Amino acid sequence: MAERRPDRALLRRDVLPLLLLFAVLIAAAVLLDALLHALGLRWVGRWLGIPGVLLILLSMLYSLRKRKQIGFSTPAQWLAFHKIVAWAGSVLVLVHGGIHFNAILPWLAIAAMLTNVISGLTGTLLLSRARAHFDAHRLHLLDEGLSADAVEQALHADSVTLQFLKGWRAVHIPIALAFASLGLIHIGSILWFWNWR
Repeated sequence: MAERRPDRALLRRDVLPLLLLFAVLIAAAVLLDALLHALGLRWVGRWLGIPGVLLILLSMLYSLRKRKQIGFSTPAQWLAFHKIVAWAGSVLVLVHGGIHFNAILPWLAIAAMLTNVISGLTGTLLLSRARAHFDAHRLHLLDEGLSADAVEQALHADSVTLQFLKGWRAVHIPIALAFASLGLIHIGSILWFWNWR
């Protein structure tokens, strides 16, 4: 029986679930937006940016826990909190943005947010699962009696994929800062041009 190619196994087990989670995020935003339109509550979408941004800011408490600024609960619980709250906030911000092309700045902020979501999913989900899969596959090949060189050759595609994924923080943090900057400029411009009278 022919052995499965490791790169396909990694793709099917780890990359496709990541893409599915991202698709669910987009689908949730589209469905919520459609529901608001169907109920005649389209105006609510304009205001969902505020709770969305607040949820995203709340999710940043995870960074404080990681840096030991918050002492209660476990890092794993804070990571779960971060993922859920940031995901919900992202859905609300997407509904707020809608499909209306009013200005370029909000769309740049949404593009940065979506890129940040993708990089966050990559880091938390894909990297940990890919590392576990790689280690298990390596042990399996060693248990079968393959030489170190044969194991290295068999795992080459997975090794390259894993090395690529390890660099996710180099994307996640700068994109988070870009999203924050664009979001603040967007909020500032709304406040600047608001009719205060």
